[in-house]
Amino acid sequence: MSPVGFKFILSKAPKVDFLCQAANIPAINMGTAVQSTYLKDIAVPGDKVLYDDLTLRFLIDEQMENYLSIYKWITGLGYPETIEQYNNLKKEDPYSRVQDIGITDPRYFEFSDATLQILNSNFQPNIQVKFKDVFPISLSTLEFDVADRDYSYFTAQVSFKYTIFEITDKNGVRIDNKPTLGDPR
Repeated sequence: MSPVGFKFILSKAPKVDFLCQAANIPAINMGTAVQSTYLKDIAVPGDKVLYDDLTLRFLIDEQMENYLSIYKWITGLGYPETIEQYNNLKKEDPYSRVQDIGITDPRYFEFSDATLQILNSNFQPNIQVKFKDVFPISLSTLEFDVADRDYSYFTAQVSFKYTIFEITDKNGVRIDNKPTLGDPR
């Protein structure tokens, strides 16, 4: 696997996809339960899986379109000034077009699905990590500094929450459904 062999696809913010510089497969954790015994408490597998946040770093384009798309998404979800910001989120969503077809389910404009494609050595999709119901929770600071002598392009970092992610092969078959070596299936 190559650390530069990936592609991120987020339908709600396509400019973020194109200029994505770094992405992660988030950590997955499972809690434990404690089984009490008279000698020693024993840890046993829990029943809830916890997922860390999905974090991306992307180059900011000259018109700041990709940064502003995430900014509008966050302010639309949180509507810090007026409820109209939330209504604008619904009206301006170019991908679900909820106002044209009369859909009122917030999942169509509050959330987006996302895919992180892991590329093979020929830069062809090999494995996909599909995130369900992604929404942004933070957008990093942009720091302007005239004293900075090193010329570098602006980047921003965005963090997302999501419902679940699944890992599939290039054909969309879930990896956890495939037998592995020594698997009797």
